[in-house]
Amino acid sequence: MATASRTAKRRVSVGPKEELYSWEGKDKTGKIIRGEMRATGDAVVHASLRRQGVLVTKVKKQRMSRGHKITDKDVALFTRQLATMMKAGVPLLQAFDIGIKGSGNPSLARMLNEVRTDVETGSSLSQAFSKHPVHFDKLFCNLVAAGEQAGILDNLLDRIATYKEKILAIKSKIKSALFYPIAVVVVAVVVVTVIMLFVVPEFKNVFASFGAELPGPTLIVIGISDFFVEYWYLLFGIVIGTILGIAFLYKRSPAMQIAVDRAVLKLPVVGDIVLKATVARWARTLSTMFAAGVPLVEALDSVAGAAGNYVYLTATKEIQNEVSSGTSLTVAMQNANVFPTMVVQMVSIGEESGQLDSMLSKVADFFEQEVDDAVAGLSTLLEPIIMVFLGVVIGGLVVAMYLPIFKLGSVV
Repeated sequence: MATASRTAKRRVSVGPKEELYSWEGKDKTGKIIRGEMRATGDAVVHASLRRQGVLVTKVKKQRMSRGHKITDKDVALFTRQLATMMKAGVPLLQAFDIGIKGSGNPSLARMLNEVRTDVETGSSLSQAFSKHPVHFDKLFCNLVAAGEQAGILDNLLDRIATYKEKILAIKSKIKSALFYPIAVVVVAVVVVTVIMLFVVPEFKNVFASFGAELPGPTLIVIGISDFFVEYWYLLFGIVIGTILGIAFLYKRSPAMQIAVDRAVLKLPVVGDIVLKATVARWARTLSTMFAAGVPLVEALDSVAGAAGNYVYLTATKEIQNEVSSGTSLTVAMQNANVFPTMVVQMVSIGEESGQLDSMLSKVADFFEQEVDDAVAGLSTLLEPIIMVFLGVVIGGLVVAMYLPIFKLGSVV
């Protein structure tokens, strides 16, 4: 299998490499038009444009800048732009041209140009997007396909853009709430390490000249410093190795993922925020899929991938199996035992009234607001805790090192 894969990769790499070309020409009315195209040579650009009725006057190969990594924010912004342009009546290929030219990220522009070329050569938009699964996931492609089939692509793109914007807003709020305490802890660790490796040994040399007995706290700090100086490489190796080991196991081991995600949900304060954010994302995703006319069983498949937490991913898979065998969504969610009672009751009302997408949207709105309030409360709560932490750690070290000096002064 691996040999076949390597052979396939070699076959792909033998083919001619595509380059980015900018071109200029005249349409059938004589109007000057410009654009960009990925092709294996300028002859291919000329031939492609001739088939479109363009009289080519200039073709130039562009320098391929590596660009930046394509982020979720880039994709969300492009989706919003594409939805807005299509609602305004701009043709799809022209909308892509505008998006490509307006993109400040060369990597994104190249990817969009590849999608545009695929659409221009006969692929559906959902098929073109599906060739880039890292940035356009199954949920995105399914919704685009549903929009193409129903003839409401502009509305579905608008719904996708709204969905992505809300998910990004939740992630941004959680990151901003956690950034400050994490940054302070990292700075505190760096400061303590510097003190232990360089400052305390100097104090130790000064105290040795006193010839007096040192207080207990000072002896403890000096002992820790001696350990740091002698085994610093071992400590750093253990810390870095532990972090890398956990990250490796988290990516490779489902059992590790479940254990970490389950532990995160049980953390005080932070766990509650992660739980609410996960439920909001789950409800928002299912509401968006169901409103687009995607069958419930198929929608749950995309929801599982968008859950963002392995506990909810496995729970959603179980719900999907039960729903596919005839169980109602409400009963399946109750059996999963990971959703708050309010969510299950709202889903039950939605199923009975035939307004499941509306109820799920209300659930998502409610929990997104809960996340906003919880993040604001977390920021307020963490500030005094961090101040106490820094005071105890840094202040304790300073007092321990100055105790012998105070004691010497009292004797004099």
